[in-house]
Amino acid sequence: MIGDIRAQLDSELGAVREAGTFKTERVLTSPQGPHVGLAGREGERFVNMCANDYLGLANHPEIVAAATEALARWGFGVASVRFICGTQQLHRDLEDALTEFLGSEDTILYPSCFDANGGLFETLLTDEDMVISDALNHASIIDGIRLSKARRLRFANGDMNELEDRLREGQGARRILIATDGVFSMDGFIADLPAICDLADRYGALVMVDDSHGVGVLGAGGRGTPEHHGVGDRIDILTGTLGKALGGGGGGYTAARREIVALLRQRSRPYLFSNSITPAVAAGSLRAIELLSASTELRDRLERNTSLFRELMGATDLTVLPGSHPIVPVMFGDERILAPIAEGVFAAGLHVIGFSYPVVPLGKARIRTQVSAAHSEQDLRFASERLANVAASAARPADGPYQGT
Repeated sequence: MIGDIRAQLDSELGAVREAGTFKTERVLTSPQGPHVGLAGREGERFVNMCANDYLGLANHPEIVAAATEALARWGFGVASVRFICGTQQLHRDLEDALTEFLGSEDTILYPSCFDANGGLFETLLTDEDMVISDALNHASIIDGIRLSKARRLRFANGDMNELEDRLREGQGARRILIATDGVFSMDGFIADLPAICDLADRYGALVMVDDSHGVGVLGAGGRGTPEHHGVGDRIDILTGTLGKALGGGGGGYTAARREIVALLRQRSRPYLFSNSITPAVAAGSLRAIELLSASTELRDRLERNTSLFRELMGATDLTVLPGSHPIVPVMFGDERILAPIAEGVFAAGLHVIGFSYPVVPLGKARIRTQVSAAHSEQDLRFASERLANVAASAARPADGPYQGT
């Protein structure tokens, strides 16, 4: 029996390869950072432009020290869920720190932001309710909504007229929840939260924002998309991750109205049935929040680096999505064009990844570059030059397959 199934699976994998969407995993032989070593290319260092390490904290000495100290004091793991014996003082301290930093009423930790989104909608919404989701929302929001019995509607990305139409359709529902990313991860677009909040007020809806790519990046104090737009007190639910700007160690959270967090602690399945985050991750994340709260130096440097890189990319012939976020997507469209370019750029010393279906829609293949506060000006100039040169070489006719530069 397994032989027949294996043949079917091999056929499916072959179709993925043929479509140019097969994904491989490069193995790092160094800590995360602006420069990394990779297996198979020993002795070389690559400029890393595809990490979510926006503030350069993933290998910051103070965060590593905090995590190391926590290992010695609190142990390796908790071996339990929160309500049994998996709550250490570190977890409470981190929740309190997030609440204060984000300006929410309360916060609940999860193993990941995917789990935070997966445990949200089913807990809050029933078949008497409605959820309205931006069409470009992260997969975790989409999957979380699928778990609920609420009526589900979508609106085109950033289309406030269509959102209002959907809100009109929802009149009569017990609860209406608008769900959006703060920053759309594949495009770097920033949600129009003021307009969304205005419509939510008009139609009596709650607003939920996944700000995984906003916290630590946007806002004068790095408090994310709500601070960037000046609507922090109008957001009912903010989900996010500790695995990106806040140290990169993993884990997620929901910062929300007090009653919402209280209900999640009682009924949210990923919270009730998953181990707590490890003590080392909690301690390192706490130190990341302290560093960000004490100074905006890293966030300011990230903003300057992003502005420079976007300026450099704008001077090339490449198609770059507009914006101001450190997510800078370079668009190629056809998946079969993307693959040799991504390999050529890698051969030229730049660590980036090609994104294709199903991560992005068919025909929207891209290389998503991401800027860090830890990048130097030389790194950013190197990256823009390599991308432009390799893409130009790939576009020229050749007798054989493209081999890189």
